[in-house]
Amino acid sequence: MTTSAYWEQTKEAITQYAKQIGIDKIGFASADPFVELKQRLVEHRQKGYESGFEEPDLDKRTDPELSLSGAKSLIAIAIAYPSRMENPPKSQPGAYRGILSRSAWGTDYHHVLREKLDKLAQFIRQLEPGAAIESMVDTGALSDRAVAERAGLGWVGKNCALITPEFGSWVFLGELLTNLPLPPDKPVEEGCGDCTICIDACPTGALVQGGQLNAQKCIAYLTQVKGFIPDEYRAKIGNRLYGCDTCQTVCPKNRGRHFSHQTAFQPDPEAAKPLLKPILAMSNKQFQQTFGHTSAAWRGKKPIQRNAILALAHFKDKSAVPELIRLLVNDPRPVIRGTAAWALGKIGGTEARQALLEARQNEESAEVLQEIDKGLELIKEQVSAG
Repeated sequence: MTTSAYWEQTKEAITQYAKQIGIDKIGFASADPFVELKQRLVEHRQKGYESGFEEPDLDKRTDPELSLSGAKSLIAIAIAYPSRMENPPKSQPGAYRGILSRSAWGTDYHHVLREKLDKLAQFIRQLEPGAAIESMVDTGALSDRAVAERAGLGWVGKNCALITPEFGSWVFLGELLTNLPLPPDKPVEEGCGDCTICIDACPTGALVQGGQLNAQKCIAYLTQVKGFIPDEYRAKIGNRLYGCDTCQTVCPKNRGRHFSHQTAFQPDPEAAKPLLKPILAMSNKQFQQTFGHTSAAWRGKKPIQRNAILALAHFKDKSAVPELIRLLVNDPRPVIRGTAAWALGKIGGTEARQALLEARQNEESAEVLQEIDKGLELIKEQVSAG
């Protein structure tokens, strides 16, 4: 057997095993540096579009050799996740609900993909005992989308998501780096064409142009920061507790795409669309019990609670006023006190106004005092408007 035929056979064996363990798509690519990507990332940084969650070393992000010495091949995988929930619970007055993005439904995808990649790596080592392998999911140095695109799994759309012909963009991505010279697959030719639906639909204008995202404006990013959310984005967050799916739900390539075969990602409706008011009083233990298994838990309780406060303001839920007052007066975290103050202003009413005036006398944090004043101003505007 020729050397090329041997590696083709090895690749085929890896592909077949991947299917057996529930990997929906697999592709192979060379481990050459991502030269064009590096230039884009440099410009991205210069414009201040980074989220801060990425690998800071741009060389590491674009040169596989720096993650695995002697890297020759990249193996990209994709696993589909559902886009619809069966019988989702509905918001009711006084019992309003928030929503987690679909990527946070079910079990944390990092665990699911790592387990699959570990099995795949073990299988490859059985075939080739001398193989060097490095595994990455989301938090690795390389760009999952760039690897997946080069390996022919799909193309990166104008919404910055990898779009596959079979599953649309409802896929999680991961990759293996290896020193084995596996034959590469061809990239997918399809693209978005003239379509700009996602760019037009983005609530904050975070999709600057096709395939470029200003993470600082992106709602998915804003729901994960731990500080105050800038005023201009608070109303746009709506009832989102974690993440944002708008640029994916409007995408024509996702029309009619729903896959529920990966049981790990089946949502628990009460965790994926939870009641808002109980979130405000959750202990750390209760938070872990409700959200700990999902990818929404990685930033802790505070961002989700802050977002729940914004959602109650979005719904103008007067039944939440006593609980918001409790947070304003008693919560040790300035971000929670301040966001509660702003929400009380949005909801309005005599009880909210009185609580804000009293809190103003006792509050010591300059940031929170600023939010109290914003809340009082909002109530004043409502009174003026009749």
